[in-house]
Amino acid sequence: MIQGGLFTQADKALDLLLTKYLRAGISYRGTQRFERFPVPEAALREALINAIVHKDYASAIPIQISVYDNKLMMWNPGQLPPDWSLDRLLAKHASQPANPDIANAFFRAGKIESWGRGIDLIRNTCLEQGYPAPLFNCDSNGLWIEFLFPDVSSDSSEGKSDDGLGDGLGDGLGDTPQSRILRLIKAKPTISITELGRQLAISTTAIEKSLKRMKTKGMLKRIGPAKGGHWEELK
Repeated sequence: MIQGGLFTQADKALDLLLTKYLRAGISYRGTQRFERFPVPEAALREALINAIVHKDYASAIPIQISVYDNKLMMWNPGQLPPDWSLDRLLAKHASQPANPDIANAFFRAGKIESWGRGIDLIRNTCLEQGYPAPLFNCDSNGLWIEFLFPDVSSDSSEGKSDDGLGDGLGDGLGDTPQSRILRLIKAKPTISITELGRQLAISTTAIEKSLKRMKTKGMLKRIGPAKGGHWEELK
């Protein structure tokens, strides 16, 4: 439990995660030592600040962070602005903070770089540093951000297909783009190819090839048309 002023909460939570709950991988280049955390520090900081700025404080429910062996999940109580969807949140959008005074305080303190770019910064920071794209999901209670830890085996070219997505399927076979596609489909069976591509930062062409391969292998089935239908995972 982290308490104190909002600036203090952000700093203490980040420090606690990096020093106690996230184990850094260590590598050497010559005699120089490098540490690589399973989540980029800048992306984690931005996610924490984003949660603090957009939290529904009337709910009296704390921001919740769960750390697992293969992922970190952060939940923020609150709702999107009226008429907003997850697609709009993940696309370019104008800033509409739930708590303007708190957002302005963080901006004036230099902890927010620019308005309306928090989600982009989180996602782009992960991709630019070679991490999996984070997953986002929202419902009537709040917003989830899921940081998937890198799979060291993903650096190997073995098992990769011509679309660069690999053939590993299912959560038990590591963190591959195809396993992330399945996780998104499980969370939202009506998800569109465009939304899959946006969340995973993969071209729609590559998504379509991967879905076709999974259908051929009997892993997935499409029920109904492209618009109005849904995906069904086959056992």
